[in-house]
Amino acid sequence: MTNEPHRWAPIPNKFGTFAAWVDGEGRVARFSFHLKRAPREDRDAVRDEKALAFVQKQIDEYCDGKRRIFDFELAPTGNDFQLKVWNALTKIPFGETTSYGALAKKIGYPDAARAVGAANGANPIALIVPCHRVIGADGSLTGFGGGLPLKQALLAHEARVAGMPIDLFA
Repeated sequence: MTNEPHRWAPIPNKFGTFAAWVDGEGRVARFSFHLKRAPREDRDAVRDEKALAFVQKQIDEYCDGKRRIFDFELAPTGNDFQLKVWNALTKIPFGETTSYGALAKKIGYPDAARAVGAANGANPIALIVPCHRVIGADGSLTGFGGGLPLKQALLAHEARVAGMPIDLFA
């Protein structure tokens, strides 16, 4: 493990301009839908587009419908429960959704839907760890750090690429 500062870069794409960070070993440590917040997210991080070119490439492929699974080594920071939830999020198939309650059951905490929701909301690697694929038990869109219009756009994009109905939540 190195003590090098994180590297970060804006990640422009068809959904907006996001921001991503990698640690000293090149592992994705953070991904945010809010570029304007980037300088405050990690004040010691060094802006370095070249160090994050591999992230930009895979985001471009995702946006072009050519990538369904990201191939990054991840380095999220969280407690054991959060890490368990975030790991489970990575197993939600592209183009599909699940509920907080179903995810809670899947990780062995059937009565922890709210805690799963809180961990989902604290996900530091949005999109790549697909928190947007979690919806309410009634099928409704629920809170999302990038805003509900972005959540709907990401789900519609994935449904379209996966060949599923795209009239989600209409």
